[in-house]
Amino acid sequence: MRKIIIFIFIILLTIIGYNYLYQDHRDINSEQTDFSLTATTLLNEFSINPNASEKKYLNKTIEINGSITEKNSDNLTIDDKVFCLLLNNTQNILENNSPIIVKGRVIGYDDLLELVKLDQCTILKK
Repeated sequence: MRKIIIFIFIILLTIIGYNYLYQDHRDINSEQTDFSLTATTLLNEFSINPNASEKKYLNKTIEINGSITEKNSDNLTIDDKVFCLLLNNTQNILENNSPIIVKGRVIGYDDLLELVKLDQCTILKK
């Protein structure tokens, strides 16, 4: 009887652990935006107090507006302050120095390059 209880307990722990580790991926594009701000404002907050800013923004869905300062096939940089990893290749339709609004998830702050990094970004307005 004791072996059966231990076996059931191990199976339950395995199921719970699997569901915790392999959660469904988030669809950032369909989520509500937690914050909407400029690239300069976001970088200033991270520069002044990185720990508080990480607690506030990390893993949150945000909208960033600014101007494109660098673009590649799958990413772009806004105002030399926010790096965005794009979901779709949009290099052909974007121009440097054009205004843009991007929605994405904050994944961290690179204090060496002084860039806030976002992933799963989609372009809302160009």
